[in-house]
Formats: sequence, C-alpha cells, structure tokens
Amino acid sequence: MHPKDAIGRYGEQLAAHHLRRTGLTLLARNWRCPEGEVDIVASDGDVLVFCEVKTRSSTAFGWPAEAVGSAKAARLRRLAACYLTEQRPMTRRGFWPDVRFDVVSVVQERPGVAQVEHLQGVL
Repeated sequence: MHPKDAIGRYGEQLAAHHLRRTGLTLLARNWRCPEGEVDIVASDGDVLVFCEVKTRSSTAFGWPAEAVGSAKAARLRRLAACYLTEQRPMTRRGFWPDVRFDVVSVVQERPGVAQVEHLQGVL
C-alpha cells in the first residue's frame, strides 16, 4: 500500500469514529457504483448524510476540505442519486425527508495526533 493510500484509509477510519461519536449512524463505507465511490453514507436522525473524507499530512496547502471543489460536489450528488435508486433506504415514515452533503477533514501532522473537522451541509 502506498503511503498516500494508507493515510487516506486512516483518515476514513478517524472520520467514521468521529461521526459515530457525534451521534450519526453509519450505513455504508466506501460504497461503490459505476459512477464512483462515496466515502461514508450515514444517517443523522431522519437525514441521510453523504460524506466526503479528505485527509492530509499537513495544512501546508490548506485544509483538506478546500480540495473539494464544484466538480467533486457535483459527482457526490450524482453518486447520492445512484445510492438512493439502488439502495432505496427509508426511514420509518417511508422516505428520507432530507439529504445532506458533508465534508470531513482529517489532518495528521504527527503519528498518533490528528485533527478532525466535520463540515455539515457544505456541498
């Protein structure tokens, strides 16, 4: 595994832990379809949340969330539509009243020390 892949995987693990700790329920990790991959799909009560996780080893080039531009946001929305079509996840009332797009930034400048920032509804 390349170092970049290892830090990305580590960041996704930290992001998943952070989301669980803040009360979200994880529904899927690394969900794939022909259009691409969603890092984390979760629920926040009756809200279906699609999370993009960005991990960096420093902030020398800005916070990881700054790397999520309009093209990535549009792709995440297309992936969400695929997920909803394929999985048909529903709440007790029979539908998801709200869908939210979040970004989780993870910065690990030193081994064992990481900062996690969860930006809700930013895409």
